[in-house]
Amino acid sequence: MDMITATGIPIRIPTTPKPDAGAVMFDYVRDPAEIYRRSFAAIEAAADLTRFQGAERALAVRLIHACGMAEIAGDLVMSNDPAQAGKAALAAGAPILTDAEMVARGIIAQRLPTGNRIICTLNDDGVREHAADLGTTRSAAAVDAWAPHLGGAVVAIGNAPTALFRLLELLAEGAPRPAVILGFPVGFIGAAESKQALIDHADGIPFATLTGQKGGSALAAAAVNALCSAPEQAEAPNG
Repeated sequence: MDMITATGIPIRIPTTPKPDAGAVMFDYVRDPAEIYRRSFAAIEAAADLTRFQGAERALAVRLIHACGMAEIAGDLVMSNDPAQAGKAALAAGAPILTDAEMVARGIIAQRLPTGNRIICTLNDDGVREHAADLGTTRSAAAVDAWAPHLGGAVVAIGNAPTALFRLLELLAEGAPRPAVILGFPVGFIGAAESKQALIDHADGIPFATLTGQKGGSALAAAAVNALCSAPEQAEAPNG
């Protein structure tokens, strides 16, 4: 390619040919089904899943798959068969309440069994003002707006420890009980404590959580997705 310079002298700029559309640059697995098969086989080989059975085992596998860390298997806590409770709730049309838009976006809506409504109230009108009145976070204040939807719902918390603390406070005050709590807040301040509070004060509500500081929106969304189908029936991954 020729380019005319400011002095009027043409110069030739070398061009790099584009690779053929079918050229193979890297050797990697491309088949989605094979990616899933190998992934779940690797998880089964690397993680100690002996204490999980049936739907709980499938839930544990999905959570490990979402973060790529087999070692979290030892820190997962499940009570009162949360996987079956969540499956039944979704099949009955229960809404899904999330603390963050990232959790809501990570849920594969087309796999929800009854077109279940996904509700995140974090950015609703008045939430910021309500948080200021209470002297708390928006995430905690947003939980108060869950009241009309809470009974029998699937709750998925993947970001804010204050949201999980507030949910437990409302339940202790007599708020309607959700079908299941998927508690995966993440962070260095309050995350471990909020999940321990869930373990200590769930009061018989089925729950799944990951003790310690680890967690996040991807895990909370993966937990909901695990309630929709077994891992081997999951949608093909994007990567």
